[in-house]
Amino acid sequence: MKPNPVVWFEIYVQDMERARKFYETVFRCQLEPMAAPEGEASGLQMLGFPMTMEAPGAGGMLVQMADCPRPAGGPGTLVYFACTDCAVEQGRVEAAGGKVFKPKFAIGPYGHCALVIDTEGNTIGLHSMQ
Repeated sequence: MKPNPVVWFEIYVQDMERARKFYETVFRCQLEPMAAPEGEASGLQMLGFPMTMEAPGAGGMLVQMADCPRPAGGPGTLVYFACTDCAVEQGRVEAAGGKVFKPKFAIGPYGHCALVIDTEGNTIGLHSMQ
């Protein structure tokens, strides 16, 4: 396995507009609609986070799917978003309709992180070196 093996992430949601508002508010970004794969059944909505193929890191999106194999909010993979200071994004979470699960805490030489819950019940991580 190569170092930094994660290349993509998907966060499953039940209410796309509610989830869009949460992520755009917390991360001060614009999510963009993504086309469904050819032959995919209707009822699939996807919004991509800002990304570029020329930079390191993983791209990803929000997904709303009628027959989702894993409902939003259940246990599963924890995605960490890079931040300059994770306390800043943490500070926007409750106003955006989410909850702070574990406020910013130190993780030794690896920086700091916080755990928050989005409007769909998904736990996400915020990571920063300061």
